[in-house]
Amino acid sequence: MDNIIKNSIAEHKKGLDFLEANQTTIKEISSLFISALKDGGKIIFAGNGGSAADAQHLAAEFVGRFKNNRDPLAAIALSTNTSALTAIGNDFGFEEVFSRQLKALAKPKDIFVGISTSGKSKNIIKAVEAAKQLRLKTVGFLGKDGGDLKNIVELSLTIPHNQTPCIQEMHILAGHIICEIVEKDLTENK
Repeated sequence: MDNIIKNSIAEHKKGLDFLEANQTTIKEISSLFISALKDGGKIIFAGNGGSAADAQHLAAEFVGRFKNNRDPLAAIALSTNTSALTAIGNDFGFEEVFSRQLKALAKPKDIFVGISTSGKSKNIIKAVEAAKQLRLKTVGFLGKDGGDLKNIVELSLTIPHNQTPCIQEMHILAGHIICEIVEKDLTENK
């Protein structure tokens, strides 16, 4: 038991060191979100499995609140509409579940955030391709080496780790930092 705890903490310290070394990327993503929200756009998140839960979590932080009571900020997670997911998956294939929703819901001022711990999720890749056709800015919260997604998103925060739990936890930490920056800017600069 002691080794599991010690090793887990050591692995997470590597993720924290990476985030600390990549503060510029976190600032760039925050600025992109701030600009989109100020221009009337929304942040659209998507992911699979635990990354779907992370997408929902981060969208909820924007719509509800993070640390301060304030007006809601426009954000949505594409993994929350089970009827759309199952209908699209059944009729068009699982690879289309996010791209088809983007085509229906997104506007050019929006930002698409694809979350993939492997960087290889086919439905996230298709969604990024659709987002680009719609003239959306694209962000990837990625893991490992960033996979195929690293080369097609405009901004990527790639956690260079092989353990999915650590990647997801760093994604949420980075997402929380971004939420705080965005909330502070939009609250103080009204």
